[in-house]
Amino acid sequence: MLDPRIYRAGLVPALLAFIVGAFSIQPAPRALTTTLPPDSFSGGRAFAELHDLAQRYPSRKPGSRGDDRLAGRVRTSLVDAGFRVRDRRFAARTAVGERTLRDVVGVRAGLSERQIVVVAHRDALWRPATADLSGTAALLELARVFNGRTLNKTLVLASTSGGSGGAAGAAALADDLAGGPVDAVLVLGDMAGSRERRPMVVPWSNAVGIAPLQPRLTAEAAVQLETGLQAGQPGALSQFARLAFPLTAGEQGELDAAGLPAFLLSRSGERGPGRATAVSPVRLGQMGRTALRSITALDSRAAAGSAPRAEIRVADKVVPGWAFRLVVAALMLPVVLAAIDGMARVRRRRYPLGMWVAWVVAGAVPFAAALLFAFLLRLVGLTPAIPPAAAPPDAVPLHAAAAAVLGAVALVLAVGWLALRPLALHLAGVRGDPSSPGATGALVLVLVVTAVAVWFYNPFAAALLLPALHSWLLVTAPEVRMRRPAAMATIALSLLPGALVTLYYMLALGIGPLELPWYALTLAVGGQVGGPALVAWCVLLGCLVSVVAIVRSQRPLGADDEPDERPAIRGPLTYAGPGSLGGTESALRR
Repeated sequence: MLDPRIYRAGLVPALLAFIVGAFSIQPAPRALTTTLPPDSFSGGRAFAELHDLAQRYPSRKPGSRGDDRLAGRVRTSLVDAGFRVRDRRFAARTAVGERTLRDVVGVRAGLSERQIVVVAHRDALWRPATADLSGTAALLELARVFNGRTLNKTLVLASTSGGSGGAAGAAALADDLAGGPVDAVLVLGDMAGSRERRPMVVPWSNAVGIAPLQPRLTAEAAVQLETGLQAGQPGALSQFARLAFPLTAGEQGELDAAGLPAFLLSRSGERGPGRATAVSPVRLGQMGRTALRSITALDSRAAAGSAPRAEIRVADKVVPGWAFRLVVAALMLPVVLAAIDGMARVRRRRYPLGMWVAWVVAGAVPFAAALLFAFLLRLVGLTPAIPPAAAPPDAVPLHAAAAAVLGAVALVLAVGWLALRPLALHLAGVRGDPSSPGATGALVLVLVVTAVAVWFYNPFAAALLLPALHSWLLVTAPEVRMRRPAAMATIALSLLPGALVTLYYMLALGIGPLELPWYALTLAVGGQVGGPALVAWCVLLGCLVSVVAIVRSQRPLGADDEPDERPAIRGPLTYAGPGSLGGTESALRR
């Protein structure tokens, strides 16, 4: 099944890929600066506005009366500041169910049609959520600052709803902005709260990509100048995790997913202030001047904006996404070649292959059945409200109803394993010992096809599969017999990259161990994880089940496994045909 020579030969291109990738590293762009002072932003006036808004509109659930009344207040303020204002009403799923939401968008034309967009959501799941409202107060103060000021680029100020869970308003705004050239989208989050979480300039997206470097470097420099704090630059491992599994709780995620260069400015990071209400005029003034300085710097430069990119910044260098894709492909190549060779050997020896492919795929049936059942529960309204995109964990909490849904899904998973999988195996006519070379060939074939499909869509996610690709090939190959504990330990180690990414998200978003299954289910059922990705997850889980079954069915290599007679390598004395001159061990194995 496994020819070591083919496997080793497949490793040679990886060296060339690493060399090409090393030469592809580029210097990071510089932050934009401005000489115009941002002192025109009045922190005291914005703070007075914040308290007035919090007292007048303490209840602002998405689509509620308070949310709509506040939208009218924002509209009036933008009109008074000389902006051309338009409203958009639309139906959307939120953290409190299906609601009719309202976006208020003010436009002030500049000398160029290129746009700088500033966004702040005004809704909240709790009352009064004063810190959560500070972005709207800063937005209104920015409108006053730019009243009568000449701009090089068109300025768009947008007040959205649904940002407290699911970012439905930001997604609708992205559709409105799709037709015009956008240089940067600055999302205002917590501007006055007491909590500090880094990064304060959040570039993460809900699709494969990260906000372009120059706009967010500009904002990071402004944070340091105005607050004296380090905004916090995301590390290489954080960037890799966000690219491998795109996910963020901030509104900028939906804007970046639509191809807009968006980033979030928030003292409390992407998680937001939560239920906290402590605010400060000093902090609001500092963050407001940070936003104003960033807008002024972006407005003073003619540089055009770019779409989010799948690249990783390390120190002052940038590794482009195509180089990472090339390296991952080169590291997958040995397993791909070994799988092709192994499949050919299985066919030559007339082992059944299709039957064992059905056996591997049947391992995915219970997981697919559980997901379909969860989708059905959401469609008929038996689950708590689940927003269409990732939300802060406290927006979709684990309570009694959520626990009941989890229990029902777990029950369907168990029924699928005990009943649906055996039924699928019976219908496919699967019979035999999983230690058969045909089972190994089918497993490697399904695993390689799935990994290649993942690589085409997201090479960073495919990089997480590399340990499984190589180790599962080795522990299941008949030529490589490992002791069962060592094989199981190898399988467990191959799952470590995925476990580390999961741990990273738990720490970044504040997800507890008990909340993790429910939060993962909301991502799958809500729509954050697409259909093809869910299919790939189910198939990969089926492959994991299959590799464990193969290892458990294998017998340790011993004397009883050696053949009683060595095959003849010479013919009769009068025979001078093939084999009369001897043969090699490798030829005999084939």
